[in-house]
Amino acid sequence: MKLVRFDGGRIGVHDGTLVHDIGEALGGDDRGAFPPVAMVRLIAAFDRLRPDIEALLASGRAPSVPAASAGLLAPLPWPNKLMAYPVNYIDHAKEMNSTGYAHVQGYFLKANSSLSGPGEPIVLPALPGREIHHECELALVIGREGRDIPAERAREHIFGLSCLMDITIRGPEERVFRKSYDSFTPMGPWIITMDEVRGIDSLGMKLWVNGEMRQSANTRDLLVGIEEMIVVASSASTLYPGDIIATGTPAGVGPIRGGDTVVIEIEQVGRMSLPVVQGKGGANRVFLRPPAGA
Repeated sequence: MKLVRFDGGRIGVHDGTLVHDIGEALGGDDRGAFPPVAMVRLIAAFDRLRPDIEALLASGRAPSVPAASAGLLAPLPWPNKLMAYPVNYIDHAKEMNSTGYAHVQGYFLKANSSLSGPGEPIVLPALPGREIHHECELALVIGREGRDIPAERAREHIFGLSCLMDITIRGPEERVFRKSYDSFTPMGPWIITMDEVRGIDSLGMKLWVNGEMRQSANTRDLLVGIEEMIVVASSASTLYPGDIIATGTPAGVGPIRGGDTVVIEIEQVGRMSLPVVQGKGGANRVFLRPPAGA
């Protein structure tokens, strides 16, 4: 299934043409709710709820809207954790002249509030003199709770996949701070469940800016593979349904500016196109000094 949030927080299934509202099978959605955790609840109870969802879809009772006008939102706006692995491709390490590999540094956290959806712009803070870069990544969505998960059981804990961009202000400041501005983690257009993916060890991924291909890689080139990322993360932190793991970006990162259009596509997973908007806010004393080397 391709699971989406749309139209103010309704939960639906995307069939490529229509989005079908499955709120009846779930007992509710995110409209008017805070925190917006309906998708987390669905993921946690998916094995139990799936027959009801399939029956609702088969009955024709599910309200449907054209996919093009559904107003897709971030599919998972309120995870327990948004985890990310740095420098997880050799070619990216070379271009950044970095030795902070994923197998050396482990994971870091981003603010959940940085998550945005396929219908929302990337809003750049007003930070003259700073470059803000795109990073193309695959998102793993956790489906089962676990701690100290062994490699041979790791894939049992993956619920689904999504496209994700890790937007980053370049500079020497704390990584989490530079990556946690609102709209700095676009994710979507949906979460595709693992039963619809034919293996995740060789997924091609690409990113374009204004039609120019900037990044092209494959998950087979990851330094820390899918299972090992789950092993490492769960050795420190209990993984919960709805947790997100961003798997790292390949070479080709580069600046984005207001007026640009960024497109990400991951084989079997999905594609989304986002406008980039130059915002007026976001300046603060941390970024008053020029970056190192400027």
